[in-house]
Amino acid sequence: MNAHPMHPFLARAASAAAGVAATVPAGLPLDAPTPCAEFDTRALINHWVLYSSHGLEHRARRVELPEELSSRDFAAEADWSSAYAAQLKRAVAAWADPAAWEGDVDLGGAPVPAVGIARMLILELLLHGWDVARATGGRIEVDEELALLAGEIVAENAELYRQYAGFAESVALPQDASAWDRALAASGRDPHWKA
Repeated sequence: MNAHPMHPFLARAASAAAGVAATVPAGLPLDAPTPCAEFDTRALINHWVLYSSHGLEHRARRVELPEELSSRDFAAEADWSSAYAAQLKRAVAAWADPAAWEGDVDLGGAPVPAVGIARMLILELLLHGWDVARATGGRIEVDEELALLAGEIVAENAELYRQYAGFAESVALPQDASAWDRALAASGRDPHWKA
């Protein structure tokens, strides 16, 4: 059976996220600011690792995240970036099963189509990947096709995300801005943010 056509995009987003994690310097101050005003570096890394790798696998398998993971301080672990990369591989493998893309995923009592959940998780990987990269002096590699997809997913979900303070208001950009910068700006991120 062939994987869902969105699966390769998910795999590429996961690879981009793993690449960011691999370049976070050891011993980085974890109380530094990030583009997500409500998160310092520790909180951002913990949120990103939890939802974009463990959450990614658990959503595919339709099982709840255990409390042990929800309360874990991943950023405090010396090997968190390699553990994150390994968990991303498990998560992407779980979504390789075409059945993972069928039906709904229960999101806090509300059924959401699995494809929609996977698309949101692509954003989680990429946008928070960019946040982590910016906060830690790195960069995220997002190809043009993946950037255009991210822009589509931002547009689909921006109104809902803003209702729950997940996105700020969009940021104005010049006409010649890249597809990736446009996706960032539409999600309320300033592509030129600096700590």
